Amino acid sequence: MPPSLPATINIREPRWDQSTFQGRAKHFFMVTDPRNLLLSGAVLEEARRVVEDYRAGKIPPGLTEDQLWKAKYIYDSAFHPDTGEKMLLVGRMSAQVPMNMTITGCMLTFYRTTPAVLFWQWVNQSFNAVVNYTNRSGDAPITPSQLGTAYVSATTGAVVTALGLKSLTKHLPAIIGRYVPFAAVAAANCINIPLMRQRELKLGIPVTDENGNRLGESTAAAQKAIFQVVVSRIGMAAPAMGECPLTVCVIYTAPLLSVCFPCSLVFATPLCCALFPQKR
Repeated sequence: MPPSLPATINIREPRWDQSTFQGRAKHFFMVTDPRNLLLSGAVLEEARRVVEDYRAGKIPPGLTEDQLWKAKYIYDSAFHPDTGEKMLLVGRMSAQVPMNMTITGCMLTFYRTTPAVLFWQWVNQSFNAVVNYTNRSGDAPITPSQLGTAYVSATTGAVVTALGLKSLTKHLPAIIGRYVPFAAVAAANCINIPLMRQRELKLGIPVTDENGNRLGESTAAAQKAIFQVVVSRIGMAAPAMGECPLTVCVIYTAPLLSVCFPCSLVFATPLCCALFPQKR
């Protein structure tokens, strides 16, 4: 009979060392795994039971460490870390790759007409609003007013950037025009994220010592953290919206396009999330 699992494993933290890029990348590959979207309600509830029982000191007989970590990552993929509520399906981190693959593909395909630009930039910012609301912090909750302001501002910024650049590049080679959606997305991220986290910019984010004891709040830390989030979000879009247009313009084939987007996003999403440590 296998030895009993110790009750000292800290499943409130990631499994891998978060001080290294490799450890953070492994963590985010698990968090953004699209296969988690296919898990049934029964599997999610079982993972919740295992995690909550372990945290309460109840260890089921025969539970292995690998099974515990698998349950922890399944739980994290579907339930909010602060409230414990089941998150909206399209707002989960595991939905980032399939949703962004669809939206990015459409933005790069339907970029020639003004109605298409307006529609797909609106769809993209609506998706971002759902993600931001779903993953809102329990320590610094987003109010409906803040959510609405960020949504309208980011959508307006993306549309104005896209239409402005579209007008400026209409007489330039087609390859230049294909980069307009990326510029619009980058501009929208620069507007959306600071607005969504304006409370943190005003009041600061919690600062702790090496033992996790809360020392206070820091606006400087908030500014740095939000800047890093903006960089990461733009980085996530860069391979699919930056490299793929060049590839497609040089060798345009539908199979190439269908392979380019998924491969770019499957790797870019977790790797860009891992660029910066979540704690310092």
